[in-house]
Amino acid sequence: MGPLLALASAITYGIVDFAGGLLSRRAHFAAVTVLGQLGGLVLACAAALLLPADDVHPVDLLWGALSGVGSGTAMHFLNRGLSRGAMSVVVPVSAVTGVALSVLCGVLLGDRPEPLAWAGIAVTVPALWLVSGGGTDTGRGTADGLLASAGVAVQYIALAQAGPASGLWPVAAGRVAAVLVLLPGASRHTGRLRMPPALLVRALLVGAGAALGLVLYLLAAQRQLLAVAVVLASLYPALPVILGLAVLHEKVTVRQTAGLLGAAAATVLLTVG
Repeated sequence: MGPLLALASAITYGIVDFAGGLLSRRAHFAAVTVLGQLGGLVLACAAALLLPADDVHPVDLLWGALSGVGSGTAMHFLNRGLSRGAMSVVVPVSAVTGVALSVLCGVLLGDRPEPLAWAGIAVTVPALWLVSGGGTDTGRGTADGLLASAGVAVQYIALAQAGPASGLWPVAAGRVAAVLVLLPGASRHTGRLRMPPALLVRALLVGAGAALGLVLYLLAAQRQLLAVAVVLASLYPALPVILGLAVLHEKVTVRQTAGLLGAAAATVLLTVG
């Protein structure tokens, strides 16, 4: 069940990043990011109420809040990069570095993956790098992706430290923290935060989808080694590339095709291992 939940998280995040990338080209990225976290807060609170927790400790909420700081940071730079038109670069780059940091921390915290899982982890990083185009873009997209990756690592590692008995309240605490972190920066763009009602609703739905992805990841991390859960959940960049091909009629290079095949192989290895 753990691998399936992590893969469901990856699929959800892939759809959210694709939709958020398109939206960030039509509205200011700061508005998309803040409204998204508000939408995520509503969904996270509703989910936490529907799935009652057995025992919530303050430390669980603190871990969730730290995860939210990572989420807010990651989404800020991710949406900024996506607004610059670097969807095929910034998303995979953020995942590659973020998964490497998360796996390293997971091992340091005591994870001991099986040999097949190690093989899957080893395949994932170069596969995601190839999906991004092999690092051929060294401009602003790569810089935003690297900055977002630090937030991705903090998001995944911190949320996995919350106790299973705390239910989904750490995710809700994270959305509160993310909103508080993003508000000061958003206040500097007050003139650009207004958007048509249709785009506002879409921003809220994108954020709700991101929160759903975190909920699925938390449930996966409670049933799976942190290193494996992070790697499977971090396969989400493959989906924006596939959607770009199917919906936007973008061309996929030989490198990206090899990366997608590598991501599929990594999924099998991690699931079996």
